[in-house]
Amino acid sequence: MKLIVGLGNPGDEYARTRHNIGFMAVDLLADKNRISLNQSKFKAIIGKGNVGSEDVIVAKPQTYMNRSGESVSSLLLFYKLNLSDCIVICDDLELPTGKIRIREKGGHGGHNGLRSIFEQTGGNDFVRVRIGIGRPKNESQVSDYVLSHFSKVEKPLIEDAIERAAKAVETIIADGVESAMNRFN
Repeated sequence: MKLIVGLGNPGDEYARTRHNIGFMAVDLLADKNRISLNQSKFKAIIGKGNVGSEDVIVAKPQTYMNRSGESVSSLLLFYKLNLSDCIVICDDLELPTGKIRIREKGGHGGHNGLRSIFEQTGGNDFVRVRIGIGRPKNESQVSDYVLSHFSKVEKPLIEDAIERAAKAVETIIADGVESAMNRFN
């Protein structure tokens, strides 16, 4: 079984913002694989189903980004999964808008959602699918930028990136991380 987590912030005010691209990607993945995100458990909205032949739990933590690890650690514990069974989809300021980067391990790169998962689980042994959202020109505007909506020019890039991220997760599950990295990085 795999745990697939999309990171974001709960609430209508944050829907479709840069920081919620993880939510958007898991929504598409769940939809494509006919998984209903219809349960509220472990401070998350979750759904159970299959991606290919693999049983999965798809989750959208409802703790706000900087406390995502609370939900992830609870889900791993309840379903008796290892951290290495977890795939996390999130935004990345360091990548150009629409670019995808898959990593098997590594640091949090300053991402507060990933940092929270590290702190709550005590490890970094999980797959990350990062989707580039670009970076604002002025560093002092990062907080406002990640909570802003995509421009008309960016929307097609983001829609394509979300589609590729969902396919990347399906590839990770079917063929392994290395295969997905070779195909999507």
